[in-house]
This record gives sequence, C-alpha cells and structure tokens, in this order.
Amino acid sequence: MSKEPDNELIVVSNRVPSPKSSGGSQGGLAVGVMNALQKNEGLWVGWSGDIDENRDAQLNHYEFDSVRFATFPLTENDHQTFYVGFSNEVLWPLFHYRTDKVEYTRENLEGYLRVSQRYARHVSTLVEPHSRIWVHDYQLIPLGHYLRQAGIDVPIGHFLHTPFPPWDVLRILPDYEDLLRYFSAYDVIGFQTKCDQRNFEECMRHGLEATFYDDGTIEAEGRRFRAEAYPISIDVESAQEMARQGVDSNVGKRMAQSLADRTLVMGVDRLDYSKGIFKRFQAFERLLEKAEHQHGHVVFVQISPPSRTDVPEYVELRTELERVAGHVNGRFADYDWTPLRYLNRGYSRESILGFLRLSRVGFLTPLRDGMNLVAKEFVAAQDPEDPGVLVLSHLAGASWELQEGALVCNPYDSEGVADMLDQALTMPLEERKARWQRMMDVMRENDIHHWCRQFLGALGAVKH
Repeated sequence: MSKEPDNELIVVSNRVPSPKSSGGSQGGLAVGVMNALQKNEGLWVGWSGDIDENRDAQLNHYEFDSVRFATFPLTENDHQTFYVGFSNEVLWPLFHYRTDKVEYTRENLEGYLRVSQRYARHVSTLVEPHSRIWVHDYQLIPLGHYLRQAGIDVPIGHFLHTPFPPWDVLRILPDYEDLLRYFSAYDVIGFQTKCDQRNFEECMRHGLEATFYDDGTIEAEGRRFRAEAYPISIDVESAQEMARQGVDSNVGKRMAQSLADRTLVMGVDRLDYSKGIFKRFQAFERLLEKAEHQHGHVVFVQISPPSRTDVPEYVELRTELERVAGHVNGRFADYDWTPLRYLNRGYSRESILGFLRLSRVGFLTPLRDGMNLVAKEFVAAQDPEDPGVLVLSHLAGASWELQEGALVCNPYDSEGVADMLDQALTMPLEERKARWQRMMDVMRENDIHHWCRQFLGALGAVKH
C-alpha cells in the first residue's frame, strides 16, 4: 500500500499557477514557490481563479510539474471586496506609497477578513504536526492570525513581495494597528529589502509599542517573532538557457529581423501605475529630443500585459499609455522607423528572455517596486561577450543588489533618465562587460535557491 504524501511544507497564496495556462511570464512568486515545493514534500493552496457562489465548495486537489495543489473558488462578492476592493484599491497603493489612490470602505475590509478566514478553514484541514506554513503577500496578511485562532501551533512564516511603507504612510489606513497585530501571529516575516524591514520595525515600535531584543526577535501582542530581509531572486542557470532558446525561437528570430540591425531598448512590466511606464515614455521622448544621433538607430519595445482589468485605474492607465506612445511616434517616426513599440499583451517567458538577450539596454524604472525580477532576468539573459546595460530605478528593490553594475536612476527625473539612456546606448564594450560581471557575481551568490534555503531555514529553526 503506497504511503500518502506528507504536507511537510504548505504554501499559501492568493492565486496558484494553473495547469491550463501555458502563456505569459511566470512571476517571482510562482518561480520561487515552485522551486521550493519541488524540493520539499508538500502542497500549494490558493484561489483557483474560478467564481462559484457556493461558499462551502471543497478543495480541489491536483498535481502538475511535480507539485501538488489544493484550490478553491471564490464568490463574486468575495472576489470584488477581498481582491479588487481591499487588496488592490487599499493595500497595493498604500504599500507602494500611492496614498492618493487608496479607496477604503468597511465593506471591502470585511470581505478581506472574511476571505482570510475561509483560507484558514481550508488550510487547517491540511496541517500535520510536522508541517511548516509559508504564506505569501499582501492579500493574505491576516491568515496567520486566523490560523492561530483555529489552534494551529506549527511554524508559520509570511513573505511580503511588495514594499512596506513607513509609519506615517501606513497609518493612513484606518485601524492600521490591526494589520500589525495580524503580522505578529507569524514566526518569521520576510521582506525584499532592509529598507522595508526597517519600515516594518518602525511601525511595530510606534503602532504596537513592540519590544526589540538583542537576538533580533521582536515581541508584540504576547508573541515573539523575527523579521528579516530575504531578497527574492531568479534561477540564473535556467534563465540563461531559456534566453538562448528564446533568441533561437521563431519569435526571437522575428524580433531580430524586425529590428533591422537597430539597437533594442527593452522594458517589460505588468501594466500597473507603480511601474512608472508613463514617465519612462516621457524619458524616451526626451532622449529623442536631445540625441538626434539616435534617430533611426534605436527602438524601444515596452511589453505590458494587462492586469486587474476590473480596476478602473488600470483601464485609464492603458488608455493614457496608448495615447503617449502614439504621441511619441507621431513626433519622431519615419517611413521606415517606429521608435516606440508599445505591446499590451503577454508573451511566454522564453520569448521575453530571448527579447532581453537581444537588448542593448534593459529599461526598468518603477516608481516603487518590491524587487523587480525582470531586472535580474535581463542581466542573466545577456551574452557574456557582448552584454547590454541595465538602467534601473533606485526605487526598485533590485537596485540594492545591482547598484554596482547598473546605471541607477531616479524615475521622476525624465531629463536625467534620458541622459542615462544615452550613456547606456554608447557605453564601451569593456565597461559593459565589467558592469555585467559585477551584477552576475551577486546574482549567482544570491539566486532563487539561496532565497528558499534562507527563508525555509529560518522557519525550520522555529520551535513550538
């Protein structure tokens, strides 16, 4: 009789990868978690993406890519209040310092908490005495609290993929102290950068009068826990191989042919106001105004798959970006040259990495970003004999690790960004190689496997 698999590691996130989906570029959470689960016996729990009005729907278990999954649907009201309303109209803008976009209602807060309770009920049925639970991102911050209420006493960790704001920003949220109390239910809390960790500790100090100990632990609400920076990364070897395959694919060959030996500047971001794409277009326009020697010789391709199409701000952003792209091309395009290609659709990860390998410049200038793994993918994708240059916002988490090799810019300074673009486009080969090597050295030492080992090692050291 075969032994039932253990739930040694239970990963919980808002969404899980679908076996039906073959296109698009996997995000950092998906790549990292799949890697962790392929190395640890366990399963991944989350929303299936389906809408079903039956609140008592049971877990659907399945397996693909050597990972087990347990998913369930949400009702339409739960989806609107929990995901669209509170997660993406309150926490997302708040955590990205965009307080002007916060739209708070108590109804949406109630939905946010109600769905966390539903997650807790499902996860509770899967926990075994030796389980570890790893909760991901801003949508499920209260989950640890509700699991503790349900009597779950195994190690529980939380990793936040977004930035974490300072106290003066966080306290714009009504009852922000409750959010901090939910965090205190975890044993290990992970952030992308030391800056995010310091912001969190400041909020704990002011908001809950937490106690900080010499061993690095924090005490609040009668519990001791640890908060650390664990910068997420990529599988460098896999990205390199996929980039080589992407260049040799039909899509990669079509891209190369379409450039007609022109220099490629590449931006890849999910369509979101935090990514700074509008200001990026302005900086590229400023480059074309100032650097006539680039006319006819450079093509900027911006790929921005649509996201959160049921949130009005994102619909407005898409319309505005289409307008600005048309404006730039209207000013500068010639009969045989379109300087800005704005592609509002997704491509496979192999295709994206192939495009990045073809690029002379990776142009990634978010106004605020937890990490920005595309920056790391750009570096990994490069040809070591002729690497491109990364132009990166200093407000992206990746800038903390890649600052020795990237051209680090302020995305709000369109003139300065335009100058950096010109510098990147004209940089000598030897300098490009030296900068690329410094970034690769950091990434090889701190890859996705290191991220998993560090966080799960800290969680495994917790004693209950």
